[in-house]
Amino acid sequence: MMWPRDDAKLNRVRALMAEDDLDALVVRAPDNVLYLSNFWGMKGYDAVVFPRGGDPTLICLEASADDAARTAWTEDVRLFRGYDEGDPRPPQARALEAALAASKTHERIGLELSLGTQAADRMVGEPTTYTKAWFDAWPGAADAAPLLARARAIKTPQELERMRLANEIAAAAMEHVRAELRPGMKESEAGALWNGFVHGQGTGWKGKVDLAHGFSLVWSGPGIRTFTATGVRPVQEHEPTLFEIWVCADGYWCDHTKNLCPGALTPEYERLRDSLMGVYERAIDHCRPGASLAELDRLIREGLAQGGYPGQPSHPVAHGVGARAHEPPYAHQAAAAGTIEEGMVLAIEPGAYWDGGGGLRVEDNFLITAGGAEKLSPFPDGIVQ
Repeated sequence: MMWPRDDAKLNRVRALMAEDDLDALVVRAPDNVLYLSNFWGMKGYDAVVFPRGGDPTLICLEASADDAARTAWTEDVRLFRGYDEGDPRPPQARALEAALAASKTHERIGLELSLGTQAADRMVGEPTTYTKAWFDAWPGAADAAPLLARARAIKTPQELERMRLANEIAAAAMEHVRAELRPGMKESEAGALWNGFVHGQGTGWKGKVDLAHGFSLVWSGPGIRTFTATGVRPVQEHEPTLFEIWVCADGYWCDHTKNLCPGALTPEYERLRDSLMGVYERAIDHCRPGASLAELDRLIREGLAQGGYPGQPSHPVAHGVGARAHEPPYAHQAAAAGTIEEGMVLAIEPGAYWDGGGGLRVEDNFLITAGGAEKLSPFPDGIVQ
């Protein structure tokens, strides 16, 4: 879909650049390229030179010229070749040369010097990494990663529309799996049902999504743990099957954890569900403009401790979502400052896990409005039977 230029977003970036006295940003992370130009590249070789005044420049792989012409918000598109018969260097070297040429008139440059993670390109399977030459090319450059994090934390109406599409696709895929899930099915088969629906039906969703990808971790019953891979374990009849799921729809993401159970829950899981949902609901109620991010982390962890799960979970409990599935802000009790602001989208994800396997996590994405937190996914939380 052709999205109109999001001036509210771009003007906010330029205002922050003025505060930091930066003349131009030079970005290579696919999510920042998308954020500033609306172009989602295939291989992650592309870049954007984004000036405080004037038109941005998209540095684009020659093979993606048609995509750039159709989707990019700038007319200044400079192409480089993926293969050059006279140049044995990788294409990133030619992209760097083009970015240097496009930025040569600017003095104060900002680079993604402290960027910790980035979203995938459209191919998703082979992320492109930075080389030392990229950072050395602009000696004295400032770190623009904090500026971009501040800008991206508050979503524009267009960004919210795009994120709602990702949330809708994720929920529809869960409804599809809900109708098909059977005891004894492999976790990997359950995951494939969900992933297949996202890619097959999400691509073209409502005529607004060019490409949708799904990413899932699926664990059932005693297989529920943190940071383990989906495997051949069977779906349990009386215990939840947990779906840790992301949808990327044209570069905008959602991040959920949903739970299905084919039969009646065991009493142990009923008690855990009720306890965890109480903590979750108190956390959601906390999420209002001006509320403390540090207190959100404490509230969840203290609530879990009171329920018999001290020290849990071992993963973060709240983070931003947008052009990445995990992006600032993050809730952490040791953070010196940080408040929840209107326009943020937060993933809230408390979890409690049993020794030896089993447990539960719930998660959805919430838009912070003047009146509180608005849940973005129509699929229920808790354990759906």
